[in-house]
Formats: sequence, structure tokens, C-alpha cells
Amino acid sequence: MHLGIFGAGRLAAAIADEARAEGHTVAWSLHRLEEPSTTDIDVAIDASAAEAVEGHVRWAVNAGVPLVIGTTGWVIPDLATIVGTRTGVLTSSNFSFAVALMRRFAEELTRFADWYGEGDLAIFEHHHKAKRDAPSGTALSMAQAIVRASQRYHTWSAAEYRHDALPVASLRAGAETGYHALYFDAPHEKLAITHQARDRKLFAAGALKAAAWLQGKKGVYTMDDLVASVLAEAEHGNLQSGG
Repeated sequence: MHLGIFGAGRLAAAIADEARAEGHTVAWSLHRLEEPSTTDIDVAIDASAAEAVEGHVRWAVNAGVPLVIGTTGWVIPDLATIVGTRTGVLTSSNFSFAVALMRRFAEELTRFADWYGEGDLAIFEHHHKAKRDAPSGTALSMAQAIVRASQRYHTWSAAEYRHDALPVASLRAGAETGYHALYFDAPHEKLAITHQARDRKLFAAGALKAAAWLQGKKGVYTMDDLVASVLAEAEHGNLQSGG
């Protein structure tokens, strides 16, 4: 692939390094206020800042360039309307395929907890001390998946206990790349599903796989759509290793 990268931070640098290691080419890797030098690329990847995302989306739509967004903390309520069928956009708070699978597990565990009738669900996440947003985008996407699937939890809360609010706890300390845990805590048993990112290359490799998958598609997608596609191929025996 011939790529453009919005961003000049650690994730953007990791994506650029991984892209070159995999034999792709990088046309540009930009600071927040810089303009792309060309639209002649296969896919753009946004690893910049929340306040820059909407401008990058509008650039991608006008240029007809597929865009993978890995930046967190932004909100564009009419994203699907802006994108339409003019290009493809994939959004993700976390490019780990295992985390996307964990989010699917969260929905199943929520339905189980509703049936079980006892016990609480909770989310805990830990990141390095320089990470600005809390809870993490990954924790929020998992919490939203639980709220959508749950008969008990109508919202999530990081501040106070409410019977109808899913507890989400965050820790910012040290150099942790990313740790997420989902708990089901019942009177007589406890289940924990955890994920720990060992290296930022994980997210870079996942972003490149997402970029390859997005080519030729129109509309707005998430990692859940990508994983659902992968699982469907696996079910039909057509899945090959992602490398």
C-alpha cells in the first residue's frame, strides 16, 4: 500500500516504521497543522489529535481517500452523513484484534450476567502516566457495548456508585502501554477477561491490517465490522493468517 499518515506522535511513528518494515510506502507523515502533499495514496491513517479529526475526515471525503482513524477523544455525531458513499472510513479506539474480540465477549458476558441474576460487571484500565484521556477510548467502547446489551446497566460511571451504572476505573501511572480488564463478580464465583498490550507495534500492525481491509469499501466501519468479517470467513473455511 501507498499510505499517508496524519500525526507525528508515538503511534504515528510506530505505524510508519511498521509500514516500511512490511514493504509499504509512506507518502507523508504530518504534524497537526500541515497539509497533505498529495492525494495519490491508497489509504490515510489518522493518529493525530482529537481536535484535528474532523478536518481530516472532510479532507478524505473531498479527496475520495479511505481513512482509518485511530485517534481517540473526538465526537462527530453526523460522521455517517458526512462520509456517505464518497469514501470508506474505519474508526477504532484500539487496533488490537484481540481487544475487538474482547468487546464481543463483553456483550456475551453481559447477556449471561442478566440471566445469572447475581453479580456485577466492572471495567478497569491502566495506561502510562502521559496518556491524557481517562477512561481510555477502549474502555469506553467496551462500556458502551455492555450498556447496549444490558437490561441492568443504563449508563457507565467513573465517579460514583449507582446500581444502574457500570463501574469503570482508570489508572495513569508508570509506562504501561495498555491494560484492560473486564470483571464479572458474583457471590460465589468471579470471572476476569484481561488484555495487555506488550508493544506499541501491536497497534501499528493492526492499523495496517485495517487499512488493507478498508480499501474498496464505502461508508463508516469499526473494528467490530472487521472482526465480524474475519470470523465469518473463518466459519466458512476461507480464512488465511493475518501475518
